[in-house]
Amino acid sequence: MEIIKYMETYDYEQLVICQDKTTGLKAFIAIHDTTLGPALGGTRMWTYNSEEEAIEDALRLARGMTYKNAAAGLNLGGGKAVIMGNPKTDKNDELFRAFGRFIEGLNGRYITAEDVGTTEEDMDLIHLETDYVTGVSAEFGSSGNPSPVTALGVYVGMKAAAKEAFGDDSLKGKTIAVQGVGNVAYTMCEYLHEEGAKLIVTDINEEAVQRAVDNFGATAVGINEIYGVEADIFSPCALGAVINDETIPQLKAKVIAGSANNQLKNPEHGDKIHEMGLVYAPDYVINSGGVINVADELDGYNRERALKKVNTIYDTIEKIFAISKRDNIPSYVAADRLAEERIERVSKARNTFLQKEKSVLSNRR
Repeated sequence: MEIIKYMETYDYEQLVICQDKTTGLKAFIAIHDTTLGPALGGTRMWTYNSEEEAIEDALRLARGMTYKNAAAGLNLGGGKAVIMGNPKTDKNDELFRAFGRFIEGLNGRYITAEDVGTTEEDMDLIHLETDYVTGVSAEFGSSGNPSPVTALGVYVGMKAAAKEAFGDDSLKGKTIAVQGVGNVAYTMCEYLHEEGAKLIVTDINEEAVQRAVDNFGATAVGINEIYGVEADIFSPCALGAVINDETIPQLKAKVIAGSANNQLKNPEHGDKIHEMGLVYAPDYVINSGGVINVADELDGYNRERALKKVNTIYDTIEKIFAISKRDNIPSYVAADRLAEERIERVSKARNTFLQKEKSVLSNRR
């Protein structure tokens, strides 16, 4: 991998190498774009096979956060960090403190959070060395478990998608096929059940399925049957890449709206469902409630304010469909365009010289 060439291709700003022999820390911090504000993105700890693989993952994820934060209306740029190591066996307190000092050294250009392989306890250790961290324990001003807030965002985004497909955002009487009923999807199902939707669910966890059956009167189906059930809405809330050559021909739903990341296996699958007339709520927009929630911590967490912001996901999904029609492009492309247009507008609006600029971190000084 030619790192500089790769960074030039997607216009990355910075890649930081973090190494501490004593603690075993080997990490990379990637900052993609800070036009809108400091880069916010989680720290992933994973057993990468090589440094190149870790760098590529950090860069890819950082760019994704630029789009996610921009589309969510946050005044934050995109960044991500990865720590090389087994999250079950290679953690120690000093490793995260050493990592926190690298973040502190960036002086607010990068703000971290939990991600795959890291926990609230890890964020507390980082917080010993830097204030540029979210998702810490409640005593440090945490927003708490993000799953219920993410679920609210998916629910309101689904309603916006339903309005696009059916002309009405009511989900009462609609049949919704939910793939995966973990923490986020279970809360989403609560909202759907309360509104009077009919649920069809599946999950590899039989207890999770039974809980949805018992509490919401859901119909349980096998993990491979969920794609082909008669439903108005398909809600992928588990694995990525589930919209693919094998599953698209099975779909009977007119809407795809769920919390899973990277739902399209490849871009051409987004093109295909667009050609078929299916309404797709882009994943990184509809599941942005979690990042909106932790971002609110930067102003001193206020749950009411955070939930109000999460409810704007409805409006954002509507804007994406409007761009899709305006430019005759699939909704997944329209989501990127929404983010890019916002970054461009903000860049132009903030090009005048100020001796001291205000940012989302101003209240932390």
